[in-house]
Amino acid sequence: MARKKPARKLMAGPDRDKVAADLKAQYESGASIRSIAEATSRSYGGVHRLLADAGVRFRSRGGELRKKAGA
Repeated sequence: MARKKPARKLMAGPDRDKVAADLKAQYESGASIRSIAEATSRSYGGVHRLLADAGVRFRSRGGELRKKAGA
């Protein structure tokens, strides 16, 4: 069975603001919350909270709709 990584507390102050700004830039350039979380070894919830604190306007769920073939 895979061991869970120990919980990490979110940092405070200017370091947190810088991390949040970096994550915001990644999200606004098209990366998903899940992919950012995996790349930064953070939880989905932790990334979501940092993005919310950074003032991100979240995309709707499910991605873009596919076009029908031949349309």
